[in-house]
Amino acid sequence: MAFLTIPDKNTVIRDAAEIKAFLNARGVIYEQWEASVPLPDDADQDTILQAYAHKLQPYMEANGYQTADVINVHPETPNLEALRNKFLTEHTHTEDEVRFFVDGEGMFWFNLENSEAVFCVTCEAGDLISVPANSKHWFDLGPKNRVKAIRVFIDQSGWVPHYTESGVDAKYNGRVPLS
Repeated sequence: MAFLTIPDKNTVIRDAAEIKAFLNARGVIYEQWEASVPLPDDADQDTILQAYAHKLQPYMEANGYQTADVINVHPETPNLEALRNKFLTEHTHTEDEVRFFVDGEGMFWFNLENSEAVFCVTCEAGDLISVPANSKHWFDLGPKNRVKAIRVFIDQSGWVPHYTESGVDAKYNGRVPLS
């Protein structure tokens, strides 16, 4: 289950209902899903998508998403550092960034116009997060460098970042959120 931190306020929120309310008030969707069947650690993309189809398909249809795939990043991933750095710089997207965590963990950092402070949501297996289009954010693979997640897109071209060059991310990168 996710936890939310506001580092500049030394605040940690662990209660799922509180996290959901905090994020929803800022336009970020947070849900928790379970697979319809147990998944082996080495499950392939089709097996993972099928195990979550009972949640994924209605979600995609209700929100106009066209495609889904699975990303699997781990310490042995080729060019891991370059991939990690691509996510670590504050950016926006022209469509929502939807991720459902099948395994591992990752930290979504937010610098939203409608929020009083930068905050971080550390997502784990079972957590779905949808970052609204045009929201300033960045993503950290965290100390374990291990994320297996379903990605959902409207545009077939997928994930395209528009970097803000604000430098805000530099203050927080490398920080492990309060736990």
